[in-house]
Amino acid sequence: MSPVLAGALQLLALVVALGLSYRPLGDHMARVYSSEKHYKPEKWIYKAIGANPNVEMRWPAYLRGVLAFSAVSVLFLYLLQRVQGSLPGSLGFVSIDPDQAFNTAASFVANTNWQSYYGEQAMGHVVQTGGLAVQNFVSAAVGIAVAVALVRGFARSRTGELGNFWADLVRGTVRILLPIAVIGALVLVACGAIQNFAGIHEVGQFMGGSQQWNGGAVASQEVIKELGTNGGGYFNANSAHPFENPNGLSNLFEIYLILVIPFALTRTFGRMVGSLKQGYAILATMATIWVGFTALMMWTEFAHHGPAFDLAGGAMEGKETRFGIGGSSIFAVATTLTSTGAVNSFHSSYTGFGGGITMLGMQLGEIAPGGVGSGLYGMLIMAVIAVFIAGLMVGRTPEYLGKKIGTREIKFAACYILITPALVLCFTAASFVLDTPSHSMTNSGAHGFSEILYAYTSGANNNGSAFAGLNADTQWFNSTIGIAMLLGRFLPMVFVLALAGSLAEQTPVPETAGTLRTEKPLFTGLLVGTIMIITGLTYFPALALGPLAEGLAA
Repeated sequence: MSPVLAGALQLLALVVALGLSYRPLGDHMARVYSSEKHYKPEKWIYKAIGANPNVEMRWPAYLRGVLAFSAVSVLFLYLLQRVQGSLPGSLGFVSIDPDQAFNTAASFVANTNWQSYYGEQAMGHVVQTGGLAVQNFVSAAVGIAVAVALVRGFARSRTGELGNFWADLVRGTVRILLPIAVIGALVLVACGAIQNFAGIHEVGQFMGGSQQWNGGAVASQEVIKELGTNGGGYFNANSAHPFENPNGLSNLFEIYLILVIPFALTRTFGRMVGSLKQGYAILATMATIWVGFTALMMWTEFAHHGPAFDLAGGAMEGKETRFGIGGSSIFAVATTLTSTGAVNSFHSSYTGFGGGITMLGMQLGEIAPGGVGSGLYGMLIMAVIAVFIAGLMVGRTPEYLGKKIGTREIKFAACYILITPALVLCFTAASFVLDTPSHSMTNSGAHGFSEILYAYTSGANNNGSAFAGLNADTQWFNSTIGIAMLLGRFLPMVFVLALAGSLAEQTPVPETAGTLRTEKPLFTGLLVGTIMIITGLTYFPALALGPLAEGLAA
């Protein structure tokens, strides 16, 4: 079987698996967030944290819950790392330095999982399992909760109430993420991923020496790392490590985990607003971009540019032979079009255009299908922008799902789409103006520029992957990327929830002959075009200095 055919069959199998999961998972999530019943374990959690799950919240109260919970999470994870040297199960590792502890705490709470450390050489079992793995669950649940709050803003009228943050957080964790993670961990163990609390041990003899590896609860952390679009690996090699991702089957399963909730949330959206067709329109937009990017990536990496490429069957540099170009390309697109950041190949070793595709996927806002929750609310913000543009073209007040998109709403949407580019471009520029940051680049020229642009694109978009030629374990990068991750995660949420509150207060507008039909293919095309144009206008100059210049010079 040719490598190209193998890659195409993997993509087809993935599409079928996602299609089979779409309806049952999407409907289940809609029931979870619409239910008034509380399970007994959930009641115990509410009692422990002192929350009343039956109290409806307006958007400022909902936002305070998000920020308060996240702030406490950052502090807890920071302190856990700082005292690691005194904890049992630390495997002899010392406590983490302050700047790196801050960076890691911000990273995992912001659902970014950027890692400027070697996991197997820095973090013991308690920090990995009791700190990082826990944040993989709850940070994902926070993202879904904010998305559901925005959906309620569209679905409700003449009220500013968006639900209860604590109920949404707990239900997302207990009823959605935990059950799937348990089943997924068993699948990964069956595929060969490890799951233990072993200490450091010698592995084989290599050129007169040996390697040391530590065990860990890898399968359970790997599954939520992918399912929650987190991305932080137990080992530095991430999902290229055989303990995390043993073979082609586990690789395809992990890609499925990355995509299944973000895609299924579009059906949840359709259910909750009372129109499945609206959910299908959003799904079609996400799927069009995802399939297009995947096909373009596979074409770029399979294209032959000389004898070495011919012999390898394509651009095999930086890729695992057990996954090949097909499995690596599909994974790379999935992880950068979502906020996952897990890698099974070395993105810095991709062709110039291939590396640019991974970067552009993040710069779109990771909305195709995006992170758990963040992908849906990001796409809905873009839908509001697209409706506004259509309204300007025909000279009438834009409407979306029966809600008028007025001055207030478009200001919230505009602020949302401006935050991340401002963080990326300003921090990238500052890194080249100052002397010290540029010394961290392994490469010069266009590729060196891409390393730093990719780092801030990844951090501000809460992705976490990297062009790993950059030495990011410095005070500058640990601090600035940490700040970019926090601002890139929580500032947009402010405007998402403010928009949700504004929409929920409105009286529905009856549909007329002049109303834009947002469930039709025409709107899907308009939405795809809006996304690509906004991103192109924002990032094209920076991309021209980095991956485009490198690709054209090859």
